[in-house]
Amino acid sequence: MGEVTPFRNAAVERVFAQYPDAVRAEMLALRELVFRTAAETPEVGALEETLKWGEPAYVTSATRSGSTVRMDWKPRHPRQLALYFNCKTDLVETFRTLFPRDFAFEGNRAIVLPAGKRIPNDSVAFCIAASLTYHLRKKTAAPARA
Repeated sequence: MGEVTPFRNAAVERVFAQYPDAVRAEMLALRELVFRTAAETPEVGALEETLKWGEPAYVTSATRSGSTVRMDWKPRHPRQLALYFNCKTDLVETFRTLFPRDFAFEGNRAIVLPAGKRIPNDSVAFCIAASLTYHLRKKTAAPARA
């Protein structure tokens, strides 16, 4: 899998340790994709890794450039992984338009990936970058005030 970003949050590390082995490898790969995408997107800055609703979450605390990205695997849906986005944004609707065949979707809050299958890294990285820069794009899209 390559180099692994060290955990700085013991609670997050415990969540990853509880995943079944095969799922853990996939979730760690998604985690690395989040960190790599953030590093390749200069506006994002350092990420904070934390838990939100008991799920690993990635927050742009330093720059406040974007919206949180969460991820999880749930035993009741053992054949899928999910990346969650703020449901009060248009992010998932945008992803649904851009990538109708790359993912399944859960309402306006998540993209769903099949466990055990190849992850479309480029598409997923686009979605991660869009979330982590969401507030920057909203500011530049806001109409000028007279």
